[in-house]
Amino acid sequence: MITWTTYGTWLQGDERGYVKNGQICHGNKALMQRNKKLQSQDMIKLSKKQQQVVRKAITEEAELQDQRIYALSVQSNHVHIVAKYTRQPISKIVAYYKKSARLASKAAGHNGKLWTKGYDKRFCFDRATLEQRIKYVQNHNI
Repeated sequence: MITWTTYGTWLQGDERGYVKNGQICHGNKALMQRNKKLQSQDMIKLSKKQQQVVRKAITEEAELQDQRIYALSVQSNHVHIVAKYTRQPISKIVAYYKKSARLASKAAGHNGKLWTKGYDKRFCFDRATLEQRIKYVQNHNI
């Protein structure tokens, strides 16, 4: 399962907690304020139409990469994907998805940054974990 956020919507230090190097960290107001000051533009929240553009771009990219997506959720401030294992490094797959969504968004009129740097990854080593992650992502679409 991979997750990434739209630009500026979940900064390191966020009071809701944040992920750094795979570890969940508690909020840190000073860190969040420093990161907010470093932003080069306002935060990005995707409209319903923009979410559809991103969803379509990711789905098409998955077909090009011959990767099966078990579950996909595109929200106003983040994306979740549960996908079948591939031999390609996760960083490369995420880069493909982010780039295709960014280019599709640009073609639809969005200018500027779209995504935060990086992503979170969670491995599914057994069927129960896989099914749990799929259900989690599917519940985001409700």
